[in-house]
Amino acid sequence: METYLVGGAVRDALMGLPVQDRDWVVVGATPQQLMDQGYLPVGRDFPVFLHPVSKEEYALARTERNTAPGYRGFSVHAAPDVTLEEDLARRDLTINSIAIHVDSTRAIGQFSSEDRTTNPFWVENADLVDPYGGRQDIGDKVLRHVTPAFREDPVRILRLARFAARFTDFHVAPETLALMCQMVEDGDVDHLVAERVWQEISRGLMEAQPSRMFAVLRDCGALAHLLPELDRLWGVQQSVEHHPEVDTGVHVMLVLDLAARLQAPLTVRFACLTHDLGKGTTPADELPRHIAHEERSVRLLKGVCERLRIPVECKELAEVVAREHGNIHRSESLNAAAVVRLLERCDAFRKPARFADILLACECDARGRLGMHDTPYPQAARLAAALTHAQSVATDLVAASAQLAGASGPKIGEWIHKARVQAVASGPWR
Repeated sequence: METYLVGGAVRDALMGLPVQDRDWVVVGATPQQLMDQGYLPVGRDFPVFLHPVSKEEYALARTERNTAPGYRGFSVHAAPDVTLEEDLARRDLTINSIAIHVDSTRAIGQFSSEDRTTNPFWVENADLVDPYGGRQDIGDKVLRHVTPAFREDPVRILRLARFAARFTDFHVAPETLALMCQMVEDGDVDHLVAERVWQEISRGLMEAQPSRMFAVLRDCGALAHLLPELDRLWGVQQSVEHHPEVDTGVHVMLVLDLAARLQAPLTVRFACLTHDLGKGTTPADELPRHIAHEERSVRLLKGVCERLRIPVECKELAEVVAREHGNIHRSESLNAAAVVRLLERCDAFRKPARFADILLACECDARGRLGMHDTPYPQAARLAAALTHAQSVATDLVAASAQLAGASGPKIGEWIHKARVQAVASGPWR
């Protein structure tokens, strides 16, 4: 029985990056042998065990064979005769198909946290197993598939695109891009389940340069299948006067990358991705052209969220941004009453923290343009100040006064609204 450290931990260590999670492969063992040593079985689809001390995952070396369309259409073979090279061959990219031999008699604690993080080059003197040239591809900054078996799992297209967003100076090998294009043409991506699509897209949105993920998906044709509402934005011109990048798709990618630069949370990044969906072309029977693009954006967004089962917090914030970002941009021209109505539509009084995220998404939209990344966005500070003034109203006292005057039900809300308008009008928020 031999143990190997594999995958992302080895890749990141070779790249000089901090190592986070570690995955291990055990060759020449049976499930019973691991359980006899105290390992806890946790794998549902293939033999995976938790180490009795570290609780890290150890998997038996295995091979996989595609048996049907979709993520779960695989037959797994795990046995003592499966070699490490066979296990590495089933992995997606060469940079993830490198292993380090570990003497199974050594205590796991001998790989200290210092070795794994502050000194990532601890692998230099290790016994590397690299049958598919992953270390060379790391040096050449190439994302390359290991074997033609790559095409058996269309999720790998999304994973590769996500790695392109993380490792921003890497490029996709031409033969890998050609294989991905063929997979799309053959309809492989149409078998992806919504949960896996969102899982990979959401992780890609949180990478250093999310636009590269969508560039790869567009290059291979997958974006038109997975997010056609977004894919339609390329080639659609915006007003040249206000949008110097002209192309709506280009603009959305600039907005998204600025959100990443500002370390925005996932909810904000998703809102940035979807705020202009209504500007794309759609079949007339799908969405009539006379509808304002803000309403078109909201309707298309709802369809995306339903199809991909987007989390509620992402969906709700994105809908507000899609509907209100133009009004927020123009808020300096609004009077106090219009500002309070805008705050109410954004549900800012009940959810002030979410409103701050809405303003951040709008700031990214305004600054996410060629040559405007460092342009001030005073609307955010103005509206935040206006909210503070409106929040200073003692709504319980106003409600009590309204009741003494005979008001009830919605009328009390009108009293509170008027009090907030007066507070905003009297405050130095402009």
